[in-house]
Amino acid sequence: MVDLEPILTDLAAEGRELDELVAEADWATPTPAEGWTIAHQIAHLAWTDAKALIAVRTPDEFGAELKRALAGEDHYVDDGAAEGAAKPKAEVLAGWRAGRAKLAEALRAAPPGEKFPWYGPPMSAASMATARLMETWAHAQDVFDALAVVHEPTARLRHIAYLGVRTRDFAFSLHGLNPPPEPFRVELVAPSGETWSWGPEGATQKVTGSALDFCLVVTQRLHPADSDVVAAGEDAREWLGIAQAFAGAPGRGRRPGGSR
Repeated sequence: MVDLEPILTDLAAEGRELDELVAEADWATPTPAEGWTIAHQIAHLAWTDAKALIAVRTPDEFGAELKRALAGEDHYVDDGAAEGAAKPKAEVLAGWRAGRAKLAEALRAAPPGEKFPWYGPPMSAASMATARLMETWAHAQDVFDALAVVHEPTARLRHIAYLGVRTRDFAFSLHGLNPPPEPFRVELVAPSGETWSWGPEGATQKVTGSALDFCLVVTQRLHPADSDVVAAGEDAREWLGIAQAFAGAPGRGRRPGGSR
């Protein structure tokens, strides 16, 4: 059983870091996500936290959310962000703060071993918390980039890297491809300089690089060609091109030549 508390602690830290950045920022500032301002980014996080709270507290009601997602096709997420972005900044910020606290409380209270519905495979409390941490960090990256502020990497990246590795088969299936039968070896250099690794040492398919760039690639904030991540093996190279640590339809990603 994965220890939930360290993940929630790191999730809270990610939220606070972004909160401090946006509290005094101009929310009309465009971000690297096409058509999204800082207001859209924070509204989206608040919106997704609210959906996660439904999944955890009243999972029987989440089926209706899935139907709305299918009916909305590719504009479902954008519509949610736009609706929130149209509200006053103070209202969105207060709602996001309250929603983060409520979701953490609900995850702590969740029965051990229970899985909750989501837009991808069902998730445990630990997986849900990890996914929220990943998305908070990824959307924070968009905001940091928009404000030309360096987003310093921390050991919290390990959660995101782990999720990126775990979602390998999901990424292949999302693109109508059969996941490779053999495990990959992933070796990443952490911000501290230590090595984080997953998979057997003798694997023929291998991915190496910095943890930061790997996390940017799997959250589709950086094109693989612009990263220091290297894939050895045809299947590993294909994975880097479609890697996606977040649920939902295939992401549009970033064009080659972009910045981080």
